[in-house]
Amino acid sequence: MPRTPENLPRHELIGLEVKISDSTDSNKEGLKGKVVDETKNTFEVLSEKEPRTIPKKGNEFVFTLKGEHIRVEGDLLHGRPEERIGKKLPGKWGYIK
Repeated sequence: MPRTPENLPRHELIGLEVKISDSTDSNKEGLKGKVVDETKNTFEVLSEKEPRTIPKKGNEFVFTLKGEHIRVEGDLLHGRPEERIGKKLPGKWGYIK
């Protein structure tokens, strides 16, 4: 199944551009870069200066896929990609106009 904005939370996110749009840690808000690794609880984001480990919980992410911006609540992304495949998608996520 191809990765589309409609099914993004169920797919592998490594390689996508990401920006943290909202965070419980004000130092992380606005951080952007490329997702280079993912664990159950974190993303490794290669920012302009250095790789940063960002927790999924408590953050809201904006992923860029084929020129479209998709906002996803970090709590929805909790778990490994292979665990998210069959998960229902409650929570806050969708296109940014």
